[in-house]
Amino acid sequence: MTRLDTLTFDLDDTLWDNGPVMEHAEQGHYHWLDSALSTWLEARLAELGRYGERFPLPTYVQHRGEVARRFPLRRGDFTWVRRRSLYELLEAYGLASQEAEMWATAAMERFLELRHRLDPYPEVDALLEGLAGDYRLATITNGNVDLNRLPLVRHFPVSIIAGELLAPKPDARPFLAALARLNSAPSRALHVGDSWKEDVLPARRLGMRVAWIDRHDQAAGEALPEGIHRLSHVRELPALLARLQGQA
Repeated sequence: MTRLDTLTFDLDDTLWDNGPVMEHAEQGHYHWLDSALSTWLEARLAELGRYGERFPLPTYVQHRGEVARRFPLRRGDFTWVRRRSLYELLEAYGLASQEAEMWATAAMERFLELRHRLDPYPEVDALLEGLAGDYRLATITNGNVDLNRLPLVRHFPVSIIAGELLAPKPDARPFLAALARLNSAPSRALHVGDSWKEDVLPARRLGMRVAWIDRHDQAAGEALPEGIHRLSHVRELPALLARLQGQA
């Protein structure tokens, strides 16, 4: 078996618990937008009503899905889809196009600020520090986390945001892009991720080995196809690598 020299990592729900992060960012930026607009439009509130009452958060979530369906090539670029959805709702609310663009951009800046208020699992920094001496490291995410805004960036010379390539996982292109930038090959690489559909299957189809973070014990006790290794937490990765490298 070929020795591994490359590790690629998913981010959300692999290196941190993403549910609370997204809940805080989703509610926080939308509440901010409603409050800021109410102040800015104080003289027109009787005419327009409060934005958050006319377009509550579930309406915004539903509209994002509609925008993604109308623009299938951009569906994986979550930042673009969010900004476009906000812009359209703000126009429907009664703002002029330039005003809607200004506030959609401001709301997305607030969202991204909150989106990056996250804490990796306690073991992650030291784990990556140890792995960086022996492996080439990259991240491949469908989310809109900019690794340059996080201290973890120091561990990763390559970071792929798949939506910005217009090729969200399970598309093979973000995996191939990461491997090309690391001057590696699928046979020498292992991908670490939590999604069976978006991480495990596409990486394995390329010939990569996979560490599947089975956070919810979906396959506890089940035999997995060759090359797929089930972990309950990323902290178990070094032990897996030691075992695999001993077999090479």
